[in-house]
Amino acid sequence: MKIERIEQKDKFWRKVIDYAEHCSWQGGKYLAEDMEKNFSDWECVFAAVEKGKIAGYCAVLKRDCINDVPYTPYIGYVFVEEDFRGKRLSRELLQNAESYLKEQGFPAVYIVSHFDGFYEKYGYEHIDTKPAYWGEMQKIYRHGLT
Repeated sequence: MKIERIEQKDKFWRKVIDYAEHCSWQGGKYLAEDMEKNFSDWECVFAAVEKGKIAGYCAVLKRDCINDVPYTPYIGYVFVEEDFRGKRLSRELLQNAESYLKEQGFPAVYIVSHFDGFYEKYGYEHIDTKPAYWGEMQKIYRHGLT
């Protein structure tokens, strides 16, 4: 399994959009839409790839689903295909995204989620709770990169 950083100029960009749009998680459609319309500068996607098949992904973003907060950057859209779960791919995706953001000079990274106990095992700390744009309360997690 290899973790690939995918940027807009990469030939694999379209393949990730197509995969996200048709994956089993409804959030994938939103990632596909963001990749088509909203990515800029250093924003990118990390994809877990095995023999040309996408097994999972996450995105590095300026903003997430909560407006009017001072936090940035985010790791969002964390997804691992059902057949590949239990193999620590989420951890590998997060670590690659974190390393990239550290190289970009960011001192910390944030994740928005409603999950309890998942991101904490990767060193993330719950720092805030706010409503997402659809109204549901979401937790904001922080992880230092220094």
